[in-house]
Amino acid sequence: MKLKIIVLLFMLAGSVTFSQNEESEIYIASWNLENLFDNIDDPDKRDSEWLVDGAKQWSNDRLDKKIKNLSKIIRYMNDLEGPDILGVQEVEHQHLLDTLLSRHFCDKNYKISYSETLDRRGIDNGVIYNADKFEHVETLSHEVKLDSGYPTRYVFQTTLQLVNSNVILHTFVNHWPSRRGGKEKSNPNRVRAAETLVAAMEKIYVEEENPNIFIIGDFNDEPENESLLKTLGAAKFFCDSTLSYGDKRFYNLSYDEFSRGWGTYLFRGNWNMLDQIIVSRNLIDDTYFNYICNSFEIIKPELMVTRTGPYKGAARPTFGGRTYLGGFSDHFAVGAKFIIVKE
Repeated sequence: MKLKIIVLLFMLAGSVTFSQNEESEIYIASWNLENLFDNIDDPDKRDSEWLVDGAKQWSNDRLDKKIKNLSKIIRYMNDLEGPDILGVQEVEHQHLLDTLLSRHFCDKNYKISYSETLDRRGIDNGVIYNADKFEHVETLSHEVKLDSGYPTRYVFQTTLQLVNSNVILHTFVNHWPSRRGGKEKSNPNRVRAAETLVAAMEKIYVEEENPNIFIIGDFNDEPENESLLKTLGAAKFFCDSTLSYGDKRFYNLSYDEFSRGWGTYLFRGNWNMLDQIIVSRNLIDDTYFNYICNSFEIIKPELMVTRTGPYKGAARPTFGGRTYLGGFSDHFAVGAKFIIVKE
């Protein structure tokens, strides 16, 4: 009888120890929303084509449909649970994200971190985060100063803290200068954006030995381009491979899919992996907070995939040139899962 009691107590002690380590899964995503404009004239922005009587005839009905379409894809993410952190690009004003959440996500405790930039097109970066899991700590905007003096999007930083925990996450949302004028000619602009990002992160490394950093967004470059591979130093990453680890600070979770010929944006029949998720080394080898291997994905539900024609397989955009298509975005989103173990 005493032996049975001892065994029972041992089993109970083991179960109590296990319960003290709680696992929390989080889903990080990034999506270029493709010109999420309102139809109100902003004299400080080049938005004339997005007015009701503008070239796009951007009526309330068209805007409402755009917002509803975006909500469908966001709902689809994370096995229909929605993302915990979503970095967004190409948003004219925060009130558009407010409308998205108030109309279509009343059941979610989503909040927004956002900042206006000097970009003349009026398309900025922001973060939607699950306030049930995270508390907002800080928002910073890092200006990218191009040699031309032309204003472009800021590198947008949002710092969050996991609730009931001391775990800090630094998320950098990027929308680097386009390839307008040619990839080579415009390359210095994206290198400058990468330099701005690196400088911002250096400040974190001064204060934290092993920070949790997410670098997400539309980089207008691919994983093997100079801005990402050399300036940022985002190393190739393959799960379950000795090639995955080294002395690099950052690893590109998008690289495996890129190496298979996939991408998020179809341009002249070729896939471009412009939208990526890059993480600090701590997030691939830490015991308590780490990437779930092979969970990186290009998010492309059937409803947003073009089915016929020369753009078959591409994301269904809102417009094809000046033709209204009533789609979603010209970019597919990307996402990845991580596990946090609370001691």
